Amino acid sequence: MVLLEAVEPRFRAPSSELAREVLINGPILRSDLSQRLGLSLATLTRLVRPLLDSGLLVEVTEQPDGAMGRPAKPLDVRADARQFIGIKLTGDAAVAVTTDLKATVGRRAERPLPDHDVSTVVDVIVELVHELSNEQPFCTVGISVGGAVSNQRVVDRSSYLGWNSVPLADAVEERLGIPVTVENDLVALAAAEHWFGRARGLSSFAVITIGAGVGYSLVMYDNVVSTTDRGFGRGFHFPLDPTGPLCFLGHRGCSTAMLTIPSIRSQVEVGIGASVTFAEVLQLARDDHPVALPVLQAAGRALGHFIAAVTNLALVQHLVLAGEGLAMLPIVEEEMWAAIRADRDPEADAIDLRLDEEGFPSWARGAAAVAIQRTLDTLAMTA
Repeated sequence: MVLLEAVEPRFRAPSSELAREVLINGPILRSDLSQRLGLSLATLTRLVRPLLDSGLLVEVTEQPDGAMGRPAKPLDVRADARQFIGIKLTGDAAVAVTTDLKATVGRRAERPLPDHDVSTVVDVIVELVHELSNEQPFCTVGISVGGAVSNQRVVDRSSYLGWNSVPLADAVEERLGIPVTVENDLVALAAAEHWFGRARGLSSFAVITIGAGVGYSLVMYDNVVSTTDRGFGRGFHFPLDPTGPLCFLGHRGCSTAMLTIPSIRSQVEVGIGASVTFAEVLQLARDDHPVALPVLQAAGRALGHFIAAVTNLALVQHLVLAGEGLAMLPIVEEEMWAAIRADRDPEADAIDLRLDEEGFPSWARGAAAVAIQRTLDTLAMTA
């Protein structure tokens, strides 16, 4: 039996739980907050005071509509109270963004990875942190990587980087002297969408990413679903088309074969006998090219089948779609929705599809979001 665990801690002190609720749902009235936490107003007032005094929380004046008397003062997190940096590692580059306590993206930077040696990658991470530094110190560095990660410290396996059992957090902390959190990139992205992004306010939803690879993550009842298998094949080879092309492992018509940018490019290149970029594939399809358009239309149908399978099996209505592969959506949207309708019971709830078209900055923001989550307890407890 596989036990599901949440990325966020199972137990939190009342002050930490309070800060979390305000961060996710703020601005929020004290009366609403006391109901959500099951606390009396007197207890809530006692817990709120040190968080206000420390500057972690603030009161926001809100004049009630058409009413006389004292205006309400909802609680909110002071976004600029802390600064974070999130870094997304790919096989080719490191993308970094700075954020505030609400994961609002500030400065951005990107550097190529000359090679995958651990010391080289750590050098690039350190350079990015220094490049984006300002007068406000970073509270935590968040790093996300495609692969299996344990204890938010060690990269157990990453095929993109060719790593096994790499203590990445220790290596970066030794160089920077700043706390470091490492997480699987899909877990991090789901956490960011849940707390700060397209799925804010939803208790359950799925995330599908398409780009260099295919990813899938799930949030149920306000927790990112995570098991010891996170990072091992999360949606990479789901069967979608029995007549489709082969992936690099020999699976016919799987999600990797049908939906990844490298596979789409390869299919078109074989058909036209020339190398093309993904952007060129998109333009050829817009021009009704006899090779590029059918390849993308097949990808659109496969994406629709994948979305329907995820929502049907996970029993969720809401789904966030992300990744650089979204650039094909305007061309294949009709095929995608036709496939969804074909696989979805007509009496089932309509799928609420939310698009995150930010690309790699969203992945880096996810790394920062996990760092924010990881350190929120400490911020609240030390207030």
